[in-house]
Amino acid sequence: MDKALYVAMTGASATLKAQGSVAHNLANGDTVGFQATLSGTVAAPVAGPGLATRVAAAHRSLGVSAAPGAIMQTGNPTDVALHQDHWLAVQAPDGGTGYTRAGDLRISANGLLTTASGLPVLDQGGAPVAIPPHETLTIGNDGTLSIVPLGQPASTITEAGRLQVVAADTAQLVRGDDGLMRAAPGTEPPPPAAGAVLTAGAVEGSNVDSTAMLVSMIQLARQFEMQVRVLQSGDENARAANSLLSSR
Repeated sequence: MDKALYVAMTGASATLKAQGSVAHNLANGDTVGFQATLSGTVAAPVAGPGLATRVAAAHRSLGVSAAPGAIMQTGNPTDVALHQDHWLAVQAPDGGTGYTRAGDLRISANGLLTTASGLPVLDQGGAPVAIPPHETLTIGNDGTLSIVPLGQPASTITEAGRLQVVAADTAQLVRGDDGLMRAAPGTEPPPPAAGAVLTAGAVEGSNVDSTAMLVSMIQLARQFEMQVRVLQSGDENARAANSLLSSR
């Protein structure tokens, strides 16, 4: 009986964690460039002394969805929509390099090009991109930044840098707790992308399928309810068995 209770308990715990992943996806249904978290429940043999006769259930993250999000035209000159399997390099909070598909960029008060969350965007040399005072700013489809300097005629176009965009399959990267993607441990950083890598004046929306996530949440809620019933039934059976033993 204790085996059934243990399996049901671990299953209920895994279901709760799966509900957390689904809730996180739903909360980011409108987040620019967000990629849904993939998760599932797997069999996990119980380690320890004795025979390997017990198998529990465990929640496991299976990476992120590589499905493309909808492209939304904004007309904002600092907005970029990365092409499939391309990533924008940014300076992570820990000082390292992270990768994102969130292309709703901003120019800070001190002239740095940042993401909407304030992370500095990096150039091909790995340094934060600084935009000089300008009349207009244009981002080419290869990531080149072109400006008309402040006070200069429109014919005076100057290159202000180039965004660092890398090419990598989603499966080759891992997502950290800060939401940024990074190269998997023990692997080389993804190589720079060449040619057309983005579309300017647009952003990629979240790839979360809200309808599917809501259905999944309902299924997980019912699954959790069934697992709790198993726990209750096991407890009732144990009480009944104890009552029979004590009456002898």
